[in-house]
Amino acid sequence: MRSAICLPLASIEAVRPVFMIVMGIFLLLIAWRLSKVTSGWSARLIVGGAFLLAFGYAVMMPLYDAGAIEHYGPLKKHYHGSAATALAWYTLKLVLMNAGWLAFGLGLALHAKVFTPPTPARKVPPPTLTSHESIA
Repeated sequence: MRSAICLPLASIEAVRPVFMIVMGIFLLLIAWRLSKVTSGWSARLIVGGAFLLAFGYAVMMPLYDAGAIEHYGPLKKHYHGSAATALAWYTLKLVLMNAGWLAFGLGLALHAKVFTPPTPARKVPPPTLTSHESIA
């Protein structure tokens, strides 16, 4: 990736952090609107997962793209800070984003009633014959 000073404004590298911030805020807005029509654990999981994902997409990922948080890689030999700090930020990002998607998806599944057993079909009683009907 080139340095941030010589990036053209319409390049992918310049637009990606803005897109991530907008996506995180939009995901939080959608979760808030969806939680208004549901209740209980599904609403809590949807909003909790959306908060984790919004923080990950709107704060963590743009900081990675800006170079404020150093990337961790198994082949990388030299770090500006310490390798332990880079590994801690990388672990935080992984836990944050994966837990966010897990909670958000579980909340959506609970909202869609994926885990509830289907209600049995109501049995209709057989028709009864009256005295003026005959069995043919």
